[in-house]
Amino acid sequence: MSVDPSVIHAVFKAYDVRGLVGEQISTDLAEAVGRAFVHVVGGNTVAVGHDMRPSSPELAAAFATGATAAGADVVLIGLCSTDGLYFASGSLDVPGVMFTASHNPAAYNGIKMCRAGAVPVGAETGLYAIRDAVAAGGFTDADRPGVVTERDLLADYAAHLRALAPVRGRRLRVVADAGNGMAGYTAPAVLGPLELDLIPMYFDLDGTFPNHEANPIDPATLVDVQARVVAESADIGLAFDGDADRCFLVDERGELVDPSVLTALIATRELAKSPGAAIIYNLITSRAVPEIVTEHGGHPVRTRVGHSFIKATMAQTDAVFGGEHSGHFYFRDFWRADSGMLAALHALAALAESDLPLSGVLAPYDRYCTSGEINSTVADQAAVVAEIAEIYGHCEQDRLDGLTVSTADWWFNVRASNTEPLLRLNVEGCDQATMTNVRDEVLALIRKDAS
Repeated sequence: MSVDPSVIHAVFKAYDVRGLVGEQISTDLAEAVGRAFVHVVGGNTVAVGHDMRPSSPELAAAFATGATAAGADVVLIGLCSTDGLYFASGSLDVPGVMFTASHNPAAYNGIKMCRAGAVPVGAETGLYAIRDAVAAGGFTDADRPGVVTERDLLADYAAHLRALAPVRGRRLRVVADAGNGMAGYTAPAVLGPLELDLIPMYFDLDGTFPNHEANPIDPATLVDVQARVVAESADIGLAFDGDADRCFLVDERGELVDPSVLTALIATRELAKSPGAAIIYNLITSRAVPEIVTEHGGHPVRTRVGHSFIKATMAQTDAVFGGEHSGHFYFRDFWRADSGMLAALHALAALAESDLPLSGVLAPYDRYCTSGEINSTVADQAAVVAEIAEIYGHCEQDRLDGLTVSTADWWFNVRASNTEPLLRLNVEGCDQATMTNVRDEVLALIRKDAS
């Protein structure tokens, strides 16, 4: 068993392992990661789950082979969402491994890892040590190999989520678009027992994604659910990514809901249970979030973009909740892990408790106009960011993550990609005209040398 060193360094990212099946992601790699994971992370038992991609079961089995050879027992929980794997890690108090490529196209697969209690394994917390161990090879088998058992945790996972965000009140019509991903497996278990009318879209598990990519951050993938909500006169639409750890909302008009708005809504609900608690938000979340958190007696804490920063800051501050613009929502009572399904339950609970339509429920949290994230190919990102900083030198600036420039009426953030020659721009303004003007000015600076 050997893995090309160039492949190893290509597929180990900042937060997970991800690459093309066959060319980069193979059973040999999965088995080697299994051995290295036990060596680096430790633990007598590892929970292993996988998504619906055709290659996932075989890769999970290969990981189990490596992990048991290294002496760990393996609990195979089978098909699950990523937050289902976090539930297994948290409830069983064991390290966990999930085989998924999330929202990536069908040709990809990958591995997400965590320590016991769903504590993340990222670049600085063990992932690169696992990478280096895989590259070094030379593993020796344990004196006592581990054993593999199987366990179905879906019902326990579903019951746990429903207990965290009970849905009571009026009966709702709910359209849910699983995108042929894992929400097609978990949504019936979680939402099925509730008093609501569930209208499923693309619930058949199919890792080739025959209808659309399971990537709700791309507006093109949400067109179907938007149209279905209107056609069905539904109260709400839910759109999940491939491994169902992210959720986006559509209101009764078929309009997309900004994840910052959902962040603010959930924050107020969590603060009602934990007055004065900290709420985490990243620096490209709407400024409405810290305003609303403060108004409700909470303590807003700003972080860099990325789930490892969110989770670390949650642990440091004992925050009750954290939200990201990308549709990831983190809960203290879910082991500080992210769960798209739990976020969906909070939205359903708030809606069921109200006589208002979803747009009315969310109106108090929707205060500003945003651009969404705009990517531009830039050869020398640092030079462009330096020029922008100089031009806007009269404005308030910070460098927590990239460059953030702020005034009373607008702000923007420009960040360089860690892996591609891209600059990412996010703009927010007090109204549409202000946002548009700032967006266009900064984009002109970013793209002025583009051919």
